[in-house]
Amino acid sequence: MSETLVDRYDALLIDLDGTVYRGSQAVPGAAEAIAAARSKGVGIRYVTNNASRSPQMVADHLVELGFETSVDEVSTSSQAGAAMLAERLPKRSTVLVLGTKALEAEVLKRGLIPTDTADGAVSVLQGLSMDLGWRQLAEAAVAIRGGALWVACNVDATLPTERGLLPGNGSLVAALKTATGQEPLVAGKPATPLLQQAAKDLGANRPLVIGDRLDTDILGAVNAGMDSLLVLTGVSTEQEAQALPDEQKPTYVGADLSVLHRLP
Repeated sequence: MSETLVDRYDALLIDLDGTVYRGSQAVPGAAEAIAAARSKGVGIRYVTNNASRSPQMVADHLVELGFETSVDEVSTSSQAGAAMLAERLPKRSTVLVLGTKALEAEVLKRGLIPTDTADGAVSVLQGLSMDLGWRQLAEAAVAIRGGALWVACNVDATLPTERGLLPGNGSLVAALKTATGQEPLVAGKPATPLLQQAAKDLGANRPLVIGDRLDTDILGAVNAGMDSLLVLTGVSTEQEAQALPDEQKPTYVGADLSVLHRLP
C-alpha cells in the first residue's frame, strides 16, 4: 500500500471555521477524511481560534454535523487566553471579559473573577461575541488606558460562515487598538501556545497543522515549527500562499481534507 499524506504524521491539529465547517454546514467530505485518519491511529485535536463557544458546545456542534468526537479533542483560544491570564495574575484578580458566557466560564475555571465594567479590572480578555457593542468596547478602552493587561483570544479579522465572511474578533480588536493606541497579547494562532499545548496533550512528535487561513493557522504552524496543510475551503487562496516568502508558505496545499489520503 502506498504512503499517503496522513501516514507521515502522528497527530492532526485541525482548525474548525472554514476547515471542517462553515457556520451550520459541514465542509463536504471533512467528517469522512478525519474518521479515516482516526482509524489509522492518528491523534485528532480540533484547535480553534473561535472563543465564542465552550469546548463542550464545540464538540456538540461537531457531533451534530456528523463528526465523531468528544470534548477532550477540543482546544479553544478561550482556554488559551484564560491560561495566559492565570500565569500572569494573582488568584481572584478581576478580569473585564469581552465575550460570551463561555469565555467567562474559562476565566472562572482559572480562579479569576469576571466583570463587565472597567472599575477594578486589572485585565481585559477579549473574545468573539455576536452581541458585543459600543458600551462594552468603551469599558474595555477605559480599562486598557488605565493600564489593564489586555489579552485577545485571537485576531482573526473575519469569520467564515455559510453567508460568507463576517467580522471576526480581530476586527473588534482593531477598534480597541485604534481607540487606545495599545496592542494586546494574543493567545490563539498565529501565537504558539494553543498549538503547542494541543500537540503536548496528544503526545505528538510529528503533528500536522491544518487550516484555511494563512495569517493564523499556517503562520501559527510556522511559528511553532510544525508542518502545515492549507485547505482551500475557507479564507485563503492558493495564489496567496504562493505569493508568500518560502519560509512562510504552507508545507502542503489541498482543495479540502480529502488530500490527507493521497499525496498532494
